[in-house]
Amino acid sequence: MTFLKSLYRKKRKNETFIRYISYLLHLWMGLLSCIVVMVICIAGCLYAFKNQIIDFANYDHARVRAVGLNPQTLSQVQLELGKRNQILTSLIIHDNPARSWIVSYKEQNVDKTAYYDPYIGQVKGYPDTGSSRFFEIVLDLHRNLMMGNVGRQIVGASALVFCFLLISGLVLWLPKKLKHLKQALTIKTSAKWARFNYDLHNTLGFYTCLVLFFIAVTGLYITYPWMKNALIVSLGGSSVAEATAIGSAAGDDAFDKLMSDMIERQKEKKQKAAEVVSLDDIRNLADQKLNYMAVTSITLPNDENPRYTIIKTNTENFFGMMLPDELTFDKEGKLKTINLFSDLPLDKQFTTLAKPLHTGEIMGLKSVVLYFIVCLIGFSLPITGFVIYWHRYKKNTKL
Repeated sequence: MTFLKSLYRKKRKNETFIRYISYLLHLWMGLLSCIVVMVICIAGCLYAFKNQIIDFANYDHARVRAVGLNPQTLSQVQLELGKRNQILTSLIIHDNPARSWIVSYKEQNVDKTAYYDPYIGQVKGYPDTGSSRFFEIVLDLHRNLMMGNVGRQIVGASALVFCFLLISGLVLWLPKKLKHLKQALTIKTSAKWARFNYDLHNTLGFYTCLVLFFIAVTGLYITYPWMKNALIVSLGGSSVAEATAIGSAAGDDAFDKLMSDMIERQKEKKQKAAEVVSLDDIRNLADQKLNYMAVTSITLPNDENPRYTIIKTNTENFFGMMLPDELTFDKEGKLKTINLFSDLPLDKQFTTLAKPLHTGEIMGLKSVVLYFIVCLIGFSLPITGFVIYWHRYKKNTKL
């Protein structure tokens, strides 16, 4: 009876109905989802630093021994690997000259990835598998609690509940009078433990509410097709039903472009290039179209795709966000497609950046640190919230 009493209270005098219902639902849903939310948040904290930790684990391989004046050309890298019967399939060139390049190649029909020093023309080493495996486990825990599809549904439901908790928490945080605003925005460190914990829950929850809500929504976007569809439509795109509807102009146009591109690629597979351009020529052509320094990824033609694909990560913007621009060339060096991020409609831009927006990679280390702090606070909210509930429960047992 005492336990049930701690889960319910009567509506207070002058308390609005919305605030009263928000309190009850915030309490009930918070208790139901607290464990899952904590696991999701702590896994998110770890995963935020994935790139930095993997880079540290491969520190000796990821840095060149000495920066020289003339690194190898891409054609020389391709030739050097070819001498050892290693067929180059792709490479990543860093904009930092002190960083090794990352090359992928086939050796006896086995795909391999390695760090390559372009100044000495040698493979420096291979990525550490331990750190990569660790983050695979963290990601599995974050996505589905390592429970497959059942866990995925539990995580998805908990993320939805968490979105509601943030909204209802904001309703409960709103001060009744303007003179109480300062108190709601600060943590009284000199107060007793119960009040200090209450301030931690309320104030930190308010400051991180917007970012946590954004992280949760982008996570739902990745998890649920209906959320993906809703966000795309809200950003000005067409719903899946509209885009695939028979007679739909948007659907017909998208289908025609897709079919045209597929047919053209099939023709390119069968045709023999009159003059195959070198990898260096492809890089120069790409730099002419995308005239800025950036991390550059080049994927060479293969059995599935007859074109060179070049992606440069443009950070020359106000926030330093990592925005991808993509070019494709045929084997003769003719430009086939150009997809500039700035030219994409808003819904396509969001689709392109959904994952880095969710993980915090979008602005590099500064956004990763921000996401880590926010996720750590998100992890603490169920704890401080439960302490508030437990304090009231103990108080009721003494009555």
